[in-house]
Amino acid sequence: MIYLKTKEEIKLIHKAGQIAAAAMREVAGNIRPGVKSSDLDKIAENKIRQLGAESSFKTVDGYKHSICTTPNELVVHGIPGDYVLRNGDILGVDLGAYYKGFHSDMAQTFPVGQVSEEREKFLKVGNLALKGAIKQVKVGGRIGDVSDAIQTVVEGAGYSVVRELVGHGVGRELHEDPLVPGVGKKGAGEEIKEGVVLAIEVIYNQGPPSIQLLPDGWTISTKDGSYSGLFERTLAATKKGPLVLTQWVA
Repeated sequence: MIYLKTKEEIKLIHKAGQIAAAAMREVAGNIRPGVKSSDLDKIAENKIRQLGAESSFKTVDGYKHSICTTPNELVVHGIPGDYVLRNGDILGVDLGAYYKGFHSDMAQTFPVGQVSEEREKFLKVGNLALKGAIKQVKVGGRIGDVSDAIQTVVEGAGYSVVRELVGHGVGRELHEDPLVPGVGKKGAGEEIKEGVVLAIEVIYNQGPPSIQLLPDGWTISTKDGSYSGLFERTLAATKKGPLVLTQWVA
């Protein structure tokens, strides 16, 4: 069931989103060769708490960290730990803030030090796909419009969209209806109504879309070892168009 938010609820999610974005900026400023992923987790945790919220991810049963970190071939749900960032890596960071009963959710994939031209191009495509998808969050539109925008950009560049992992609604729960796949057809799926709040996710691989769950029970990686990217924002559908609630500029 899709839960439409009131203007007051959207304001609270917006505040949660601003806190998440502030934490992401803090993390981004510390991504460089030699840094451990666990250090980035502490940085995000401290910023979220300093701004009066708690980590959305710590509300997930069994998960004990504030962020997920996914270097290179890792796709989603990577656990921060002893991994030391290396020059040429790409690193996905996923985080959310829980504020006064409401969640936000966002992700960005970063270059670490100097990356290859191919990896630079790969990250640009993810950013472009996310921007195109956000524009499709229009009252009266359809979820399939968003999915089609992601698929068109990613596959048009020669990469693949991961099928099993999707965007979702956000609100009192971190994951709500509707699901927002990265593949689909324009005009298909649920209608986008005023007050719907979505976490749009671009989850894509350099190689085939096949993924696998690693033995830790959380981390998902590409099956063939090719690298993966993740870009995500929380936004609300309004009469004036899409309102990005996790607005972030590097």
